Amino acid sequence: MMKPKKHIFVCTSSRVNGQQKGYCESKHGVEIVGNFMEEIEDRGLRGEVVISNTGCLAMCEQGPIVIVYPDNVWYGAVTADDVEEIMDQHIEEGKIVERLEL
Repeated sequence: MMKPKKHIFVCTSSRVNGQQKGYCESKHGVEIVGNFMEEIEDRGLRGEVVISNTGCLAMCEQGPIVIVYPDNVWYGAVTADDVEEIMDQHIEEGKIVERLEL
């Protein structure tokens, strides 16, 4: 596998023991990961864009948090409905979704 162009991290409040519980999990962090996975697959971007869930990023009041690397762009209060917009604007067009940027 070649090095991906983008890596998307989504807080799902994962714990070291594998449990997912906490603010971002309760705000549908796992669903957000699933939506990104579907969008990546549907757009034929597998390998170019990868998705990972994370543990707590210590910004719970602004979660769920989504981070796009290597751009170092942090998005807050992301919902499952925002995934398509992030994919359209940021991943495919290179434009930051300003309304979600932290």
